[in-house]
Amino acid sequence: MQGFALALIAAIAAITSSVACAAPYVPENGSKVLEVLPSRNDPLQQAFARMRARLKQDPENVDLASRLAQMYISASRTDGDPRYLGYAQAALKPWWDAPRPPNAVLLEKAIILQSVHRFDESLAALESVLAADPHNGQAWLTRATVLAVVGRHDEARNACSRLHGLAYDIVLRACTANVGALDGHAQASYDDLSATLAQYPNADPGVRIWVATLLGEMAARLDRPAQAEAHFREAMAIDKPDGYLLGAYADFLLDRKRYADAAALVKARTRNDALLLRHALAMNMQQAPQARDDIEALRQRFAAAAMRGDVVHRREQARFELHLLGQPRQALRTALLNWDVQKEPADLRILLEAAIAAGDSHAMALAVDWIDRTHFEDQTLVAMVHVARGKA
Repeated sequence: MQGFALALIAAIAAITSSVACAAPYVPENGSKVLEVLPSRNDPLQQAFARMRARLKQDPENVDLASRLAQMYISASRTDGDPRYLGYAQAALKPWWDAPRPPNAVLLEKAIILQSVHRFDESLAALESVLAADPHNGQAWLTRATVLAVVGRHDEARNACSRLHGLAYDIVLRACTANVGALDGHAQASYDDLSATLAQYPNADPGVRIWVATLLGEMAARLDRPAQAEAHFREAMAIDKPDGYLLGAYADFLLDRKRYADAAALVKARTRNDALLLRHALAMNMQQAPQARDDIEALRQRFAAAAMRGDVVHRREQARFELHLLGQPRQALRTALLNWDVQKEPADLRILLEAAIAAGDSHAMALAVDWIDRTHFEDQTLVAMVHVARGKA
């Protein structure tokens, strides 16, 4: 079940950011630290080096390559560094473009493609996995995750149902509750998942972190801040928090104007672009001098991403443009491009925020129509939805 938990964690949406048309940041002097790279003495980096050395000696060892790719995927999930996904792909290179690679490789390929928002390709890879192995629980869970991200809720719910007998009950019910919370069953989904987590105190730590994080997000959208914070803190206490958990908790704190708490939460993890964004937002709201440095660092990172042709994760880009650069029309353009690809709650929120800020009635109507069709519930959006309905 350890491999299942790893795939579970990797399959949830990654958080990195990229911004097009940003001018490169030129530091004021040569002593300015732009980025702190991982030390070669870091135990994880040493483990990577050992695995790479073994694979170099035995380059056709698919099991070894698969394990190394899993390690890189997990590291990308924790640190929010997209380069690890490239390393994972490199480890799988001998089989990446093969007509029919081993199922384990194909599943990892699907997770990597999902992580860089190549969702159609990810789903195609998963279909091949499931055609060969219809009882592959990892593939069904990853498929459910991707379908939920792109807003195909009925299909996602069906994928969750296929986990019966293939995954622990807590995983099945978390999968189902995650989808239910997106299409009109928020309260029932929260209640069921909360009871489920209490029933499984000894479940895999990665699974419990995932479930507690989902509960924190659900409770926040239901305007139950005490429960939301309790869930986030529970997740934080289980094991080292990954970037997704820190970002979700930081957003909760930012929404409640607890800017100092949000900044302190992510301060040590700003190598992760998404967490640097949260730190910059918190610093900016406090009018702290550090905000300028954060914004310039983000400009540099996003410019580098644009030069690589990395145009995924536009959600974070739109937030940067709207809230830190004060460019609502550009933010809306970015949010619309993002909405064409993925439709999670955070994608809906930045679309609605940017549409209102830009005064674009068509974009407001797009967001309101989605809420009406899916019956999505989020108390943090009520005021914005009221404004949008009046202008759409």
